[in-house]
Amino acid sequence: MGKFSRRNFNATLAKGTGAAALMSISPLVCAMGTNKKKKKLGIALVGLGSYSTYQLAPALLETEYCYLAGIVTGTPAKEQIWANKYDIPKENIYNYQNFDNITNNVSIDIVYVVLPNSMHADFSIRAANAGKHVICEKPMAMNVKECDAIIKACKDNGVKLGIGYRLHSEPYTQEVKRFVREKTFGSINYISADAGYRSMSNPEQWRLDKKLSGGGALMNMGVYAIQSVIYGTGENPTSVSAQEYSTRPDYFKETDETITAQFEFESGVVGSIMTSHNVSGNRLFASCERGWFELDPASTYIPLAGRTSNGKLDFPQESQQKLQVDDFAKHILFNQPNKAPGEMGKRDMIIVEAIYESIAQGGKKIPLDFPENYGFGG
Repeated sequence: MGKFSRRNFNATLAKGTGAAALMSISPLVCAMGTNKKKKKLGIALVGLGSYSTYQLAPALLETEYCYLAGIVTGTPAKEQIWANKYDIPKENIYNYQNFDNITNNVSIDIVYVVLPNSMHADFSIRAANAGKHVICEKPMAMNVKECDAIIKACKDNGVKLGIGYRLHSEPYTQEVKRFVREKTFGSINYISADAGYRSMSNPEQWRLDKKLSGGGALMNMGVYAIQSVIYGTGENPTSVSAQEYSTRPDYFKETDETITAQFEFESGVVGSIMTSHNVSGNRLFASCERGWFELDPASTYIPLAGRTSNGKLDFPQESQQKLQVDDFAKHILFNQPNKAPGEMGKRDMIIVEAIYESIAQGGKKIPLDFPENYGFGG
């Protein structure tokens, strides 16, 4: 997610072969109707801040299985700008008050919630109740209770739910997951992940307002680090202990600045993360019994880079967001695996809450107990 101003959310408080093959595709053709983009699903972006403007909307010009069909914004001045730029018809433009009318819009199949964290649950649930599939940006919600409510709403309404974890569709990350799955370098002994940046000059940004963000670095960049040590080991952690550091309390008045955490895994792997709004970090590293692998950078929008004890990794570069939303559309259209299901977002929020609990208890080790493979996507 990029930076947002609170001004952008002035309305947030308002609520076989032959015949067999033909038969297999006919439901898709019927479902898409006569729309000229009949092979693509329509996506509405909810919230037109930096991430939607500079990442998602341009990516949706390149996608194969979905396209930008609508927008939802609390800033009226943006409506005509986006309509002109992306050829969005007036009937596909909504604000936060009339959003629920989207239920009657057959050209919109997916709602992508790209709002401050405090609004994720509300708009994800409303989208599900409107009968639309949902992509919710990370972190999934403010707490585990809200995650449960989103998952339940999607299940009750028979719609699909994905979390905005773009990296699971990205080739370097997929290669790391293959290393783990195939034990390319043997068993992993130690893993670490850093995810942070320096927030310098905008104390009014919504990420520093706990009512909107729910927390600081951990609720933002920290989710990437948690994700990294999980897909980098192929396991969920069994315990976590954590510490918080503050060097600029005048700037980070309400939210955490820098957090470190240590994880234990059932296999015996140990790991650590660092996340910060005042320290730059963007790396995943794993030491294994027969070598090592790393991504550096590991989570940026720009092309990732990777190396191993066997040499450099090199993959063609595509928009991560393009790959992500196309994967979710294929999950809907063709029942392909969901790479980032709602349970993944909930699992990560369980870990976030455990980290905050450990900090509150002076770094105490907090046990974690997940069902086998809980939260892992396809």
